[in-house]
Amino acid sequence: MSDFFAHETAVIDEGCNIGAGTKIWHFSHIMPNCVLGEKCNIGQNVVVSPGVVLGKNVKVQNNVSIYEGVTCDDDVFLGPSMVFTNVINPRSAVNRKNEYLKTHVGTGASIGANATIVCGHNIGKFAFIGAGAVVTKEVPDYALVVGNPARQMGWMSEFGHRLNFDGEGIAVCEESGEKYKLDNNQVSKI
Repeated sequence: MSDFFAHETAVIDEGCNIGAGTKIWHFSHIMPNCVLGEKCNIGQNVVVSPGVVLGKNVKVQNNVSIYEGVTCDDDVFLGPSMVFTNVINPRSAVNRKNEYLKTHVGTGASIGANATIVCGHNIGKFAFIGAGAVVTKEVPDYALVVGNPARQMGWMSEFGHRLNFDGEGIAVCEESGEKYKLDNNQVSKI
């Protein structure tokens, strides 16, 4: 008896580690040597490749492929049909498996629907990637990025609200009341 749920159409390969309370839905494929933390939700038609590591409470929406080299910390949200790449210059006739680049997604980050994360560019904790964005460089903690190529448009709170900093570099989340400090183009919760 397993302590996770997998729909009968899901394919779970031997050698993967799946945390308690995780749910894996229709037509998803969990490949060997990947790690899914506790209480993850893996949507329909998702592929989790070998060596991928997902922390606790990661939400993966429908039609997402998480390729080798990707790691996600706790509480990450991967929106519907968003894309990770793993090779900078793919060619069908050229094997570049030894050139996979790593991508790390920090705690609490959200990646919107249909966004593309070009490999080798990390996403900071609590960053917010807008729907359809194409990320081609590192994304700082708490940053809000949108567009193609993605450009930073501001900062987001841990509750997912835009932060408006005053003259002293202080902002308050409208939902949680938590305070943040902007200093030297870096945001931290205070």
